[in-house]
Amino acid sequence: MKGSEIFIKALEAEGVDTIFGYPGGAIMPVYDALYHSSLKHILVRHEQAAALAADGYARASGQVGVCLSTSGPGATNLITGIANAYMDSVPMVAITGQVATHFIGTDAFQEVDMFGISMPVVKHSFLVRRVEDLADVVAKAFRIARSGRPGPVLIDLPKDITIHDTSEPCFYGNQHDSLHRPEAKQLAMARSLMQESKKPLIYAGGGIRIAGAVDELRAFVNATGIPVVTTLHGLGSVPHYWELNLGLLGMHGTKQANMAVQECDLLIAVGARFDDRVTGKLAEFAPHAKVIHLDGDPFEVSKLRAADCGIVGDIKVSLNFLHGKLRIEEWVNTCMERKRAYAFRYDAPGHSIYAPGFINQISKRQSHRTIVTCDVGQHQMWVAQHFGFDMPNNHLSSGGLGTMGFGLPAAIGAQLACPEAKVISFTGDGSFMMNIQELATLKRYNLPIKIVLFDNQALGMVRQWQELFFEKRYSEVDLSDNPDFVEVAKAFGIPAMRVEGRDATDAAIDRLINDDGPLLAHVLIDPAENVWPLVPPGKSNSEMLEATSV
Repeated sequence: MKGSEIFIKALEAEGVDTIFGYPGGAIMPVYDALYHSSLKHILVRHEQAAALAADGYARASGQVGVCLSTSGPGATNLITGIANAYMDSVPMVAITGQVATHFIGTDAFQEVDMFGISMPVVKHSFLVRRVEDLADVVAKAFRIARSGRPGPVLIDLPKDITIHDTSEPCFYGNQHDSLHRPEAKQLAMARSLMQESKKPLIYAGGGIRIAGAVDELRAFVNATGIPVVTTLHGLGSVPHYWELNLGLLGMHGTKQANMAVQECDLLIAVGARFDDRVTGKLAEFAPHAKVIHLDGDPFEVSKLRAADCGIVGDIKVSLNFLHGKLRIEEWVNTCMERKRAYAFRYDAPGHSIYAPGFINQISKRQSHRTIVTCDVGQHQMWVAQHFGFDMPNNHLSSGGLGTMGFGLPAAIGAQLACPEAKVISFTGDGSFMMNIQELATLKRYNLPIKIVLFDNQALGMVRQWQELFFEKRYSEVDLSDNPDFVEVAKAFGIPAMRVEGRDATDAAIDRLINDDGPLLAHVLIDPAENVWPLVPPGKSNSEMLEATSV
């Protein structure tokens, strides 16, 4: 068998069914082997989109996402998407073509050191040196990508390795590492801290989705009656409509969530990493609380905030052990009163479209299986605040890296992973231009993705910060020369509509909910609209700015 054939069979042995990529010279033998394989290849129009689509596919499906590119610029174009997956702990295998082994180090055409370039943003990098190693490398790459704390793995594949012959190798396929069991001593300590507390709070992060511990977290909440706050990637870990769910915490968190964190006497962090966008001024985050930290990654426990009780291992096992009713009625009542008092309102004055209200109306009419992808900026925070999620893998958002241009490719990946789901991509006029070429991919594969494009003719989040923290010196945020996005979409063969004025929202949302095929809604909003509340950089979460305070 040729190396390229071995490589494709090794992917098939791992259960791969979809690959996102873009061909070129060094990877051409692999594309030749793809021609007769069972794998479905999705041709994107930029390699960055291949990596981001593989990311969306992985988040929506729970499987390893796979992307493929040629050497040189094709490979370097993957790096942003690989880094995005690394920051958000998304399992991915990225495959890059490489010049033949005897050319490596000679500055050959389209040669770059992908092994070295990728090292800071992958769990592991492989440079294949022998065709006999191919099947083993693929098996190891998938095992590393999905085990422990998931993440991306790179396989750099020299062209001569793919064209050499060898005897048929053994294909391993679907190897998994067993999860570490939490220590009984730490679990007992956690139970003791819970019984002593009067104001406990659960801080739920993205690790819950990674661990597959959604059911266990919900059972834990029901058994203990402890209120919950969530991170951006923790949204949906408990349903948005649950009374004990106080919502998002941190920089753009709800007032009731941030107040609960600042007053609690016990913080139970589950699959969370004390990110700076969550904690604000770290030294003043949950200042009265002891901390129980449950995580599958031992390096996260006490990395930023010292844990009084660190529990490393299978989150599901830990949560199941910690059931027990607590006497915290007064605390729960206080949290619930604040939740009612500080609930978001959607009766904003004026006739222009109020983006939070538009998002909330779509949310109220969503189907059971609606997957939302977001780009990065104000619209991303509005979605986190105002769209109600019931499962964490229904909300795909670039958290750690904050990658503009994530939304459309991720939606393509999610739709292919879950063809029965309704997929909505929320974007802004700045982010959308980052990967607008993927409208061609949307059209080619006839994917029924709905795109909600909020247009304020500015880089909205940067403009908001310049308004609040840079004395309104608006430097390079003007996007008033945007193209006509409706005409752009139509040029790609995508139906589109312009939505302008509040009286047009009902009809627009009807189409977004009911149309069968793809649709772009170009929604014009007030350029001065800001995201509230906001914790200023370097401040405590108790120092929230609100619309009435500036």
